[in-house]
Amino acid sequence: MDAIGSRTTTGTRVDTPAPEASHREWGWVLRVVALVAVFVAVAVFRSRQVDVPFRDPHGKLFSAKLVSTVEILLVFVAVDIVVRWLRGRAGGASLWRTARTRWTPYRIAMIALGLVAYQVVYLSYRNLKSWDVFRTPQDDLLLKWDRWLFFGHSPAVLLHDLLGRDVTARFLTDWYEAFSTVVTLSLVAALAFTPTVRSAFVFVVSAMWAWIIGVGSYYLIPTLGPFHAAPAEFAGLTRTSIQTTQATYVEQRAHLLAHPEAHDAFAQISAFASLHCALTTLVFLMARYYGLRVLSWAAAVFLAGTLVATVYLGWHFAVDDVAGIAIAWLAVELGKLTVNGTWRSPTGGRASL
Repeated sequence: MDAIGSRTTTGTRVDTPAPEASHREWGWVLRVVALVAVFVAVAVFRSRQVDVPFRDPHGKLFSAKLVSTVEILLVFVAVDIVVRWLRGRAGGASLWRTARTRWTPYRIAMIALGLVAYQVVYLSYRNLKSWDVFRTPQDDLLLKWDRWLFFGHSPAVLLHDLLGRDVTARFLTDWYEAFSTVVTLSLVAALAFTPTVRSAFVFVVSAMWAWIIGVGSYYLIPTLGPFHAAPAEFAGLTRTSIQTTQATYVEQRAHLLAHPEAHDAFAQISAFASLHCALTTLVFLMARYYGLRVLSWAAAVFLAGTLVATVYLGWHFAVDDVAGIAIAWLAVELGKLTVNGTWRSPTGGRASL
C-alpha cells in the first residue's frame, strides 16, 4: 500500500494515505454507473426476448457471493489498517486515528458502490450466459480452427501425449478450480490496498468490461467446448471432479432448453471465449499496472497453467484462450478509459504492502 509520507519533529516517517484526487470529480463515477445501467438494460432486454426471468441459484451469484466477498474485504481492511498503524506508530498515530484517516466515509461508500456494481454486472453476465443456450452451437467451426492452427492435430491430445493423462489431470483440475478464488482475492486486494478509490476502480471496472465483452463473445460464436464436441479425445483422462462438472453443465443446459419456465432452470456452459484466461490475464495486467513485479510474475505463472488446463481438460478450444487474452487487454484499456478518462496510466496507482 503506497502512502504519502510526512515527518514528525523527530524525523520519523508517518504514513498517511494518498489524497483522493477525485473526491469532487464525479464524472468518472457517472461513467461507471452508466456502464452498469446499460449492461443491465441489455440483460433485461434479453430476458424478455427469451421469456426467462433473472435467476440467482441459491444466491450464489449475488447475495451469497457479495457477503463472502465483503467478509474477505473486512479481513484485508484490518490488515491494511494494522500495517499503516505499525508504520506510523513511532510518530504517535493511534490505531483508531489510522483507521479514520485511511477509511473515510467517502472511501467506504465508494468501495461499497464498487462491490455492488461489480456483483450486479456479474449477475447479469451469468444470466446472459445461461440464455445463450437458445442459440445453435458452432463447435465444429472451432474444432476446424484448432486443427488448422496445429497442422491437423488436436491441441488437447498433443498435451495429453506430452504431459500424461493421470497425475497431470489431477494437478490441472486443482489449478483450474482455483480460478474463482484467485480472481476474488485479487479484486478485493485492489479495493483494500490501493492508495486511492479511483485506482482501485480501474481493476473493478476492467473486470466488469471483461465479463461484458466475454458474454458478447459467447453470443458471437455459441459453443459448448471440446469435451462435448470431441469426447473421445478426453476419454483416457483420469476421472476427476472436472468430468462430473462437465456432465452437470450439459444436464443443466438440457433442462433449461426443455423447461425454461422451471425455477431451477439455469445453464453455465459456454466456451468461446475463455473467460478463465481473460480474467487471469487481467489479474496479470493489473499487477503490472499497479507496479507489483513479484505478484505480476506469480500471476504470469498462474496464467500459463490456466492456458494449459483449459485446453487439456477439454473446457476450451485453443482459439478460446487466444480470444480470452485479447479480451483481457481490451477490458483493461477500456477500464482505464472509463475511470481515468484516458488510455494512459496516471501516477499514484501503485499498491504494495
